[in-house]
Amino acid sequence: MEILPRERPLRSNGFVLASQPERLGPLTPTPPGQPIEALREQYAAQGYLWLKELIDPALVWEFRSRYFAALAHTGLLAAGSNPRDGIYAGGGEDKRLVTAKTVEIARWAAYEALCLSRPIVDFYEAFFDAPVYLHKRMLIRFTRPHDPACTGAHYDLVYLRAGTDELCTSWIPLGEIPVEMGGLVYLEGSDRWGRRMEAEFALKNADLSPEERLSAYNRNMNEGGWLTKNLPELADRLATRWLIADYAAGDMVVHSPYMIHASTLNENPHGVMRLSTDIRFQRASDTIDPRWQNHWHPDDEKKF
Repeated sequence: MEILPRERPLRSNGFVLASQPERLGPLTPTPPGQPIEALREQYAAQGYLWLKELIDPALVWEFRSRYFAALAHTGLLAAGSNPRDGIYAGGGEDKRLVTAKTVEIARWAAYEALCLSRPIVDFYEAFFDAPVYLHKRMLIRFTRPHDPACTGAHYDLVYLRAGTDELCTSWIPLGEIPVEMGGLVYLEGSDRWGRRMEAEFALKNADLSPEERLSAYNRNMNEGGWLTKNLPELADRLATRWLIADYAAGDMVVHSPYMIHASTLNENPHGVMRLSTDIRFQRASDTIDPRWQNHWHPDDEKKF
């Protein structure tokens, strides 16, 4: 994918991502049918794999329709719109009802079945060369157009320090997510930098209590465990690029727990909400962070 001059620059938490070639680049797509050893080598070199068309797109679209249909009674969707489209009503939804329904959806068997669909499990069992465990705490999020709150730059191990670091996050777009809708962006080459950062944090945290040492919110961490909200400054400081992509239904990105990533503003002009899920797999025989063995709930972030 060539990075062309953009009519509207990408934004994240009020900062504008540079459009110069040296600070913005394309995520590298990977056909999932390659030999598993080649995929492991690419993952080790990049810190991620963008697996194209791994999942049946029909399953993804079916789930997207069911998800937004379940939220129709909350006032979230534009009147008369197709739930599959996920068109935002523009405001006025009952946020209490939205929260209650999203807590329920996190427990749906249909959601778990999507996350455990055969291509996903087959990939991970081959990748880890062992039976795998899907963390029960699975995160599914919709993002309203022009919501200014974006996910800051971070790496996932900050929230998973009580278990093995030999795990992977799968980020799955539930529908089409072109660049303008603000999918995940990845900091090129940052898996190595994330590992150095975590080693530094381990030294700083050595004198803390066991509970605080594991916490993403301890005294040595930034807001919410994030490294920064200022994505362009981080790319400049590390002399690297943010990698962007037009994601399609059926894609799955796999990234390491040290790979730095963030999100950008959803600027879809037609009011389409972004929907995605991020889930985590590891070998079933490895240590599992106990905080990830329960269904997601909005109050559970206090545990991290």
